Amino acid sequence: MNAPPTDILQTEADLRTVYKRPGAGAAGKDIGRIDQHCRWFIGLSPFVCIGTTGAEGMGDVSPRGGEPGFVHVLDEGRLALPDRPGNNRLDSLCNIVERPGVGLLFFIPGFEDMLRINGLAHLTTDPELMARFTTESKPPRSVMVIEVKEAYLHCPKAVRRAGLWDPAARVDRGAWPSAGEIYRDQMAIETASAAIDAALEQDARDNLY
Repeated sequence: MNAPPTDILQTEADLRTVYKRPGAGAAGKDIGRIDQHCRWFIGLSPFVCIGTTGAEGMGDVSPRGGEPGFVHVLDEGRLALPDRPGNNRLDSLCNIVERPGVGLLFFIPGFEDMLRINGLAHLTTDPELMARFTTESKPPRSVMVIEVKEAYLHCPKAVRRAGLWDPAARVDRGAWPSAGEIYRDQMAIETASAAIDAALEQDARDNLY
């Protein structure tokens, strides 16, 4: 029988053989609420990634986007996020009804800083909240309300390393397979890739809200 690998880090003690303890600034920056700076950041952000965990422990990350400030600050302890039309897989939403813990990472175009919010979420169709997010006469499908437990600014190193907002780092999308080509190949669909791309574009135009 083969011996288990000796280079797998399985405990925090293992991790601390590789990583130093965080400095006082990193350890103490969580304020656990939405202050005026977090409110300002959320008000400028048009894009957030949401991390959830399913009943069997499988993780999932899903993007959400809208106009700057599309996530509303209800008060210093709660956020509200509208759920717009998607693919109806409901991966994140099904995870939340099983395990309410969520992690949110807010981005602002051009900013290297990010804002991290962790908390507990529930889903609602409360009429007042639904009306609050009505766009083009269309309400959201539901609203996610997040009870904030942790809130802090994330350092810019990852975005800086990626050159995320650097125009010189942009990749020409037309030089690579289209989404229709990828779906055709991965799902063994006989439909022409151009028709799949056209259907995807039509859906994005007609069902944005």
